[in-house]
Amino acid sequence: MFEPGLLGELFDPTAELDIRDHYRPHWSQAGAIIFVTFRTADSIPQEVIYRWEREKQDWMLRHGCPPDQHWSKVLPTPDRVVRGQFRKEFDRCREDFLDNCHGACQLRKRELAEIVSETLLHFDGDRYRMGDFIVMPNHVHLLAAFASEESLVNQCDSWLHFSARQINLVIGQKGKFWQQEPFDHLVRSPEQYEYLRRYIRDNGLKAGLPEQDYFYRVYEP
Repeated sequence: MFEPGLLGELFDPTAELDIRDHYRPHWSQAGAIIFVTFRTADSIPQEVIYRWEREKQDWMLRHGCPPDQHWSKVLPTPDRVVRGQFRKEFDRCREDFLDNCHGACQLRKRELAEIVSETLLHFDGDRYRMGDFIVMPNHVHLLAAFASEESLVNQCDSWLHFSARQINLVIGQKGKFWQQEPFDHLVRSPEQYEYLRRYIRDNGLKAGLPEQDYFYRVYEP
């Protein structure tokens, strides 16, 4: 059962959890609300990704990470405060960079943003419950809840593949449209849920974009 007004259940650290190192989404739990960010393949240059990798490794070294271990293998083990500081710092780097609208920003075009919106809503109420989402010029934020871990993994694949195919048909190109490793986070409290709803709502305004450059959808229980 989920609390009234919420899209789904809150993450339960005592319940069964599916964790995958190199597959989307990385964390999933049946019924839990998940915050997901997709980004276009050209939204963050490879050299920036490499620089962040070095900065993450340096950060973990300063906090006691063994020099011969990659930060991603050590991160789950520090105390919650250190883990929270790491996530906050590097999540902010990623979100700020995305909001600066690097890349071709194809989703600025209303027709393409509507393809993404229609894809996300197509099985809403059947395969999943779709919450608030925003389609920004080069990325998408959404809140959703799924009945099972497997349905979440399969649906993320379906969203990316179908929307990419439709968008490529419209713009007359082939190849990769989305980056294949989206960011995901299981919602842990009603306060965090409301914070993420506000974050989605305000993302376009925070990025300094006119309303026609993004597509915002609000969930109404």
